Amino acid sequence: MIRTLRPWQRLAGLSAAMLPLLVGLTACPSAQTSADLVVYNATVYPVDSAFSKAQAFAVQDGQILFVGSSDEVRRRYKAQEQVDAHGKFIYPGFYDAHCHFYRYALGLRDANLVGTGSWSEVLGKLRAQRGQYPQAAWLTGRGWDQNDWAVKQFPTKDSLDRQFPDVPVFIIRVDGHAALVNQKALDLAGVTARTPISGGMIERDAQGRLTGLLVDNAVDLVSAKIPEPTPAEAAKLLLQAQQECVELGLTSLADAGLEPGQIERIDSLQQAKQLKIRLDAMISATPANVQYYLKKGPYRTDRLTVNSFKVYADGALGSRGACLLHPYSDRPKQTGFLLSSVKEYRDLAQRLAASPFQMNTHAIGDSANRLLLDIYGEVLRGQKDRRWRIEHAQVVSLGDVAKFQRYGIVPSVQPTHATSDMYWAGERLGAERLKTAYAYKDLLRATGRVALGSDFPVEYLNPLFGFHAAVARQDAKNFPKGGFQPENALTRQEALRGMTEWAAWAAFEDDKKGTLTKGKWADFVILDQDIMTAPAAQLRAVKVLGTYIQGEKVHGSK
Repeated sequence: MIRTLRPWQRLAGLSAAMLPLLVGLTACPSAQTSADLVVYNATVYPVDSAFSKAQAFAVQDGQILFVGSSDEVRRRYKAQEQVDAHGKFIYPGFYDAHCHFYRYALGLRDANLVGTGSWSEVLGKLRAQRGQYPQAAWLTGRGWDQNDWAVKQFPTKDSLDRQFPDVPVFIIRVDGHAALVNQKALDLAGVTARTPISGGMIERDAQGRLTGLLVDNAVDLVSAKIPEPTPAEAAKLLLQAQQECVELGLTSLADAGLEPGQIERIDSLQQAKQLKIRLDAMISATPANVQYYLKKGPYRTDRLTVNSFKVYADGALGSRGACLLHPYSDRPKQTGFLLSSVKEYRDLAQRLAASPFQMNTHAIGDSANRLLLDIYGEVLRGQKDRRWRIEHAQVVSLGDVAKFQRYGIVPSVQPTHATSDMYWAGERLGAERLKTAYAYKDLLRATGRVALGSDFPVEYLNPLFGFHAAVARQDAKNFPKGGFQPENALTRQEALRGMTEWAAWAAFEDDKKGTLTKGKWADFVILDQDIMTAPAAQLRAVKVLGTYIQGEKVHGSK
């Protein structure tokens, strides 16, 4: 007898017959996606919105494809290059939001005067430099700071005139806002006791004679006479400086104040694919430069961004050039000075507000900060995402802090300035005004973001020094106990965001970098310790094991 199966019975039989086949199919691994690079067996901090942790990620065409566990990433992606991180710690590449990369590079040929303990030591280093380069047209040095000496007085040119009568000498102070020169240099520049100067100072002694000390705009009178290196020399120095940066985990830099020729020199390196590090070049806001770039417009490549102007409102606190609302505590007749007129700042801000460029202004004193914040607010007219910046924001009156949020202004600060200046800043400002200085937490509360940098070569270029200073408010010797004005310390998460995500955001670069999330450039650093948990006293000793830019290893063992 022929048995007729009902439809549901036929389906059930078919399903039973196919069951072994279906089981076999699900047991087979799914096809893997190709990637250029897989990094696994790590502790990865992507610095995403949740501040999560992961173990691995895949990279294709220089961008992050996927972030997850080691098993998941290795199951989903196959890559010709696979990196076992051996349990080490990975973060987005560090971004120095305010430095002087070009100046640092050219300074590699100068006598290094950083950390000198006396004027005699400075002279000894200059003699050694002259002995090494006896044919050099100028004798130059950088980094001296009279506040580090037992006698905290500014030096004079007398010793330079005696020891180096036939070569012009130019030595720049650590903050870049004062220089000491000898008579030979003054003569070459045509500077005399009668030379007029605005926005600076040509120091004279009680008898009216030049001491050789130049402050702020006066520095340019002599520095302009120092010959530029040849293109080949400059390229060599820039590549040397780049290597020093990537060895310390830096993958992006904002170079605060460049001339067009310097930018073009950097651009030629990136076009030749020799520039690996990413540079945000702030244009020096001279009238000629403003005119040129407003016509030219912003310029963006993967490695070079030109989208902002660097403006100077005042000088530095250490050389008493910072413009204060009230006199210096240690010089009751001085308040510092602006480097240009109020009208010039307002006119420039109005021109830039009508352009696509950012305005990034150096303002250290509370008077300079107030003036520029008010001008920003006046010309921006409620445009809160122009990301105009105050560079340093070092002394800000409490009533002015809220203006950063009100006008949408970015505080771009340098944590190591607090721990370098803390020994003498109180002498300049007095106890009450000091409380409103280096107030990074107050600025963060007001704005939700702070961009962190170093200002190198004013400070050392290691970004972990800045991280330590931000979270511990201590120097390299972990002084003072408990930290300097610890109420303004940042958390480790805030400090890491400040030197990655927020630094990128401050330059309109957050769409491509600052985090290790899908679609961002694979710029990352591998450290031997976890800076999120390591004891504060060990942070400056953390080692960089590897640095990658766009998925390419630029530092680390082969």
